Amino acid sequence: MGQTASQPAADRSLQVIGAGLSRTGTTSFGAACSYLLDGPCYHGGTQMLNSPESHIKRWIDIIKHTPVKSEADRKALNEGVKEMLDGYVACTDLPSNAFVEELMEIYPDAKVICTVRDPEKWWASLAPIVEKGNLTVLSWILAPLPTLRMFRTYHDALDEGRVGELYFREGEPQRPTRAMWDRHVEHLKKIVPKEKLFFYDVRDGWEPLCAILGVPVPKGVPFPKLNDAQAMESFMKASMMKGLMAWAGIFMTVGVAGFSAAKYGKLI
Repeated sequence: MGQTASQPAADRSLQVIGAGLSRTGTTSFGAACSYLLDGPCYHGGTQMLNSPESHIKRWIDIIKHTPVKSEADRKALNEGVKEMLDGYVACTDLPSNAFVEELMEIYPDAKVICTVRDPEKWWASLAPIVEKGNLTVLSWILAPLPTLRMFRTYHDALDEGRVGELYFREGEPQRPTRAMWDRHVEHLKKIVPKEKLFFYDVRDGWEPLCAILGVPVPKGVPFPKLNDAQAMESFMKASMMKGLMAWAGIFMTVGVAGFSAAKYGKLI
């Protein structure tokens, strides 16, 4: 995950709908698409965490229209998704990979490319976070930080909306599980025409991706190899440290203010 959010370009339109789940090389895939299609890519993690707080708040508002229960929901959802993704040549990772059906309607000429890896290794990389992570503690630590303080609200909106709709089942844990992989692939095969759906492993490099996009294979240009998990882990560790330091500053300020008030009270 990069540290700079891409900016939309007025003369660009979405050509690739990245439908791969997180931790399937989405960062490398996004960088490759950006290079091949000569335009900005919307990578959910990078954009969400490195944009003004208004950005994540807007996504939360959009996601709250899922599951779609009315024509008004559908209209607001499509308009919101288009607003957020216009001007990019490709999109990848959450939240855009949860809106493949809407994106196909908005950008009918775009190709749907699902990045893949071994499903068991995918779950092995994700399970420790899902099963041992404590969102409540994390949300308290990040509470003083703009944008990041909205992470829990964003996460809950997805679980209660489109992510929960697609992947959670009654009687099962209401969180990601190994079954999410199979349900995601099944969902894509159900909603995407065969001629528009492609599965791609970033370890295969330029050739198969260029074949899908119908562009020449770059000569002498190494395929981008960016580690999604490592980048996110580093980012979150740094953010947690900032959060703890912010809390320390808050407590110190409160303590000093309390001491001053008590001292002043004694003097009067």
